[in-house]
Amino acid sequence: MALTRSLACGDGLVPSARAESMARAVFAALGGIVEIGTVRSTGTWLLPDVSVGAFLEPRQEDLGRLMEGVRVVGRFSGEVMAIADALGYFRDHEVPAASLLLWSEGIAGVPEAPERLEEPALVRRMCRIGADLQLTRLLQALVTAALAAGTEPGEGAAGIAEILRVACGLAEPGRAGVTSADPGRAGITPADVHRMWRVAHLPAILRPASDAPHWGKAGYRAYDAELERLLQGERSGVSGLVFDLRHPRGILLGSIGVARAPYGRLSELLGRVLMLRASRRGDRKRVPQYSSP
Repeated sequence: MALTRSLACGDGLVPSARAESMARAVFAALGGIVEIGTVRSTGTWLLPDVSVGAFLEPRQEDLGRLMEGVRVVGRFSGEVMAIADALGYFRDHEVPAASLLLWSEGIAGVPEAPERLEEPALVRRMCRIGADLQLTRLLQALVTAALAAGTEPGEGAAGIAEILRVACGLAEPGRAGVTSADPGRAGITPADVHRMWRVAHLPAILRPASDAPHWGKAGYRAYDAELERLLQGERSGVSGLVFDLRHPRGILLGSIGVARAPYGRLSELLGRVLMLRASRRGDRKRVPQYSSP
């Protein structure tokens, strides 16, 4: 998705055409999290036992807090937030095995006999993988929406951290006291999600060859630093970064997460560093692979 910024800086709203696509990315990840959490909450891994309505009924307060956080972080309008209702993820519905296959992206494999998708062992594995994937994608969607809306990292990261806390509880309801049939897995935390997101999404955006706009790279770095400070219990050393919200108006070309020649420029820079170190030691022969002809 191309990362763009609101035409009216600081107006509090992203133009609806762009806001809708960003909101859909957030709601889709949340839909997967809810369906996965519903399956896990049964304790049986049997899909006929699943009831999304029964799962969400005692969690309405948490869900409401989560959705309000999404609205604030992305500065979404009421019309954009209404998309969540239209998608139907948060109403009672069945959770077929095909949905779990979708959320886990087939990583667990696709059996030749389709009915085997409902076997408890495979259902459990798809839920584990799907939870990691969708929580990580939720974080990416939230940060992207926050950057597009001009939400400062100091404000947005705190809201995102709270959203992740609720979302992790939905994805793994056993951590909230509900019986779970997944004793072999430790509960995923917002700190876990942040670390997965950082290695899964940021390299393609932040590597030197990326065509992401400069303000986008600065924004992702600032959010990463602030989320690390909030979630990892560490001082990152760069939490004082100021994300300059001033930028040229209009759509900035460049697809976030897509880079030309992924390691070409990075290899060149590493080569120069090694050459410099070798020259300082007076021994260039130790790194002949980076030597100029």
